[in-house]
Amino acid sequence: MSTETETTTAASTAYAARPIAPSALAELRVTDDAGRACAPYTVTEGGDPLRCCLRRSAPGERIALVSYAPLRRWAGETGAEPGAYDEQGPVFVHAEECGGPAPSETYPFAHAGALRTLRRYDAAGRIVGGRLLEIPEATSEGFDRAFGEAFADPAVALVHVRAVEYGCFLFEVRRP
Repeated sequence: MSTETETTTAASTAYAARPIAPSALAELRVTDDAGRACAPYTVTEGGDPLRCCLRRSAPGERIALVSYAPLRRWAGETGAEPGAYDEQGPVFVHAEECGGPAPSETYPFAHAGALRTLRRYDAAGRIVGGRLLEIPEATSEGFDRAFGEAFADPAVALVHVRAVEYGCFLFEVRRP
């Protein structure tokens, strides 16, 4: 079980958005969770959601698109057995260590009108519910309400936030 301290964003939000852990990033920058070698490239336009530092890429940065299995990684820390709920998908990360997210007063990748799926998982790694969230103008309050609703269920151990458009994992929130 990992005891690694992870950087989180939680300045004026009620819940801490967690980036991909530094130890997982070190592995993903060599071989991703699908067994493929990391293939960094230089961003020309920017705007890619980086899961290492929970911000968007800028032109000229070196990044990589890798396959990541967030529930599998969490299960490795906790001893859970997610079974068929273990899935992997594409995420953007910096090609080299970046230092993680800067403190923020909002949730990452949150803009009014965007659609997010909040998948709820129990301590065994099984889905125990979910919620579609259309991010309101008051983005932090909208996320705070959705996470509060999720963690009101004592079975919920963590929530994965995903983009509806591509289904991509954006960040994780664990039970406080």
